[in-house]
Amino acid sequence: MEEWVGERWHRLITRAADASHTDAAVTLEQVTRSVQLLFRAGGGDALVRVVPATARRIGGPRGWLQRLAGSGVRGTVSALDAETLALPPVLATFTERALNRDLYLWLAALGACHTNTSAGWIADNLAATERALQTFPGLRTRHARLLAAHLAQRPPLARLRGPARAAEQAVQAALQGQVPAGDAAGRLQPTDAAHVWLWLQAHEASPSGEAITPDMLAAPPVDRPRDPNAKTQEDTKRRRAERTEDTSNKNGLVMFFRAESILSWSEFVRVNRTDDDEDQQNASQVADDMEQLSIAQRGETLAARVKFDLDLPSASADDLPVGEGEPLPEWDFKQQRLVPDRCRAQRMRHRPPEQSAIEQGAVSALPEAMTRLKSTSRQVRRRFEALRAAPRWQHGLTQGDELDLDAWVRHQVQRRDTRQPHGESPAVYSRRVKSERSLSTLMLADLSLSTDAYATQEARVIDLVRDSLLVFGDALDAAGDPFEMLGFSSVRRAIRMLELKRFGEAWNDATRERVLGIRPGFYTRMGAAIRYGTQRLAERGERQRLLLILSDGKPNDLDHYEGRHGLEDTRHAVHAARQAGLTPFCVTIDREANAYLPRLFGAQGYALVHRADQLPGALTQVYLRLTIAAR
Repeated sequence: MEEWVGERWHRLITRAADASHTDAAVTLEQVTRSVQLLFRAGGGDALVRVVPATARRIGGPRGWLQRLAGSGVRGTVSALDAETLALPPVLATFTERALNRDLYLWLAALGACHTNTSAGWIADNLAATERALQTFPGLRTRHARLLAAHLAQRPPLARLRGPARAAEQAVQAALQGQVPAGDAAGRLQPTDAAHVWLWLQAHEASPSGEAITPDMLAAPPVDRPRDPNAKTQEDTKRRRAERTEDTSNKNGLVMFFRAESILSWSEFVRVNRTDDDEDQQNASQVADDMEQLSIAQRGETLAARVKFDLDLPSASADDLPVGEGEPLPEWDFKQQRLVPDRCRAQRMRHRPPEQSAIEQGAVSALPEAMTRLKSTSRQVRRRFEALRAAPRWQHGLTQGDELDLDAWVRHQVQRRDTRQPHGESPAVYSRRVKSERSLSTLMLADLSLSTDAYATQEARVIDLVRDSLLVFGDALDAAGDPFEMLGFSSVRRAIRMLELKRFGEAWNDATRERVLGIRPGFYTRMGAAIRYGTQRLAERGERQRLLLILSDGKPNDLDHYEGRHGLEDTRHAVHAARQAGLTPFCVTIDREANAYLPRLFGAQGYALVHRADQLPGALTQVYLRLTIAAR
């Protein structure tokens, strides 16, 4: 009965103390696309993700209802760091729904123009506000309405005393465009005054206080197989953390107590209560209840590293290295420079079968695979053969079969500007002519350990990759275009480039056997693989050169390559490939690809396959679309 009454009372008093306007609430999910677009348009970093903010300690006076309910101490605070723009999951600050939505847009514009300096929290937001209004003049009216509504909600100065009054006076003066006088204003912290909804808290990741997610507290991410049936919800909130020393293995003070008081003294034992005492662990909820997370080195060997070392094959069972390896640079986004010779790409070849296996008459899996893919391969080959024989349009002719409207418009504009005589024949016609194709393709297939996961009930991702490469190879062989196939994986900065078929090599049973022999392992250092593929295609003389990447997840490796470092390096490698005249394109089955691939390859530079069993056909469709568009 007491628990029932307490639960109802807590719900009642919390609801009464809540000053938000739930009827006019707007969620971040509803405006995420608009927020991202506005942030990018204002010059925001392309790799900064928009994520829900977590609750933090806030300042300002509290009403008697809030003190009675114990609320008003924590709130969702908008923050900006090097990797994320954290915005409140729900905004119900104002009475009008339009104002809450405009607040999301304003925070996105402010984040795009915000720069963290040593001038202080108030000065940085004042400078960012001025830049945002200059960059987005259309937001001036909305900002004025937001400012008026927010000033009406600020605590009255007459009710405040001492430092709280001085802090609130400085904040209100800054909101009205006045620069607060005195050094004290520059030392003000966000928790010294009531929360300012129109401002951001910006900080850099540092050992003393960094924005982290709960998965950062675990072992380094390993590219392990994923269960397609498992439904997990990733926690994308950002939290404050501090580095500390682990004292769990140190002896504490000796305390003498009576046996009957052991339950109370047990609270002094250094154990992880959230891991040891709870049957149903909820790390995200526990992290939300903590003001600041403490991270310490425990000195234990990480299981992920042990497992990784055990996964390394012996020299007798591993693929054969070809050559000494080629050094490759890597982009360091923190230093904003390309570090030369940071990685090494090692070409690998499948180890030929042992003589004993040949003498025993080992049965090849190639006939069964070709029989299973016979129908699909035949259809794709026909389409590619038709593409090879298809004529292309030749533009810029003085005589032709059809009028080129684009060329005609350009001619009319140029004639009016230069007063060109009417009698001259303009080159505004087009004609379909047969010509030789000048196209080369390099396929990079991700062979990391994550491809060992089951994409369907019957087939793994690596099985679908094999089928796609077999079908794609038959199609390209029918089209007569030169192509090369490489599989890539990585072990830290050692990039394994498995040669499946090189340029100038025939597509035959031997190359098909290599495709069938691929197996998953290791990690995904995608940037280095793209740079190696760029070097290979740079040696080709064809007019059009396609670099196709087939992957099932984001760039990842055992060292610091996970997270932003891997994304920035891959993005830089893609940009370098385009600068070299190549056409990089990524085909993926990762359901979360929309969250990061547009920033790496562009909105039109990737294709997401929703059904993994349709990967061979989807890969062919992508190739046809790219080649036809370039004709």
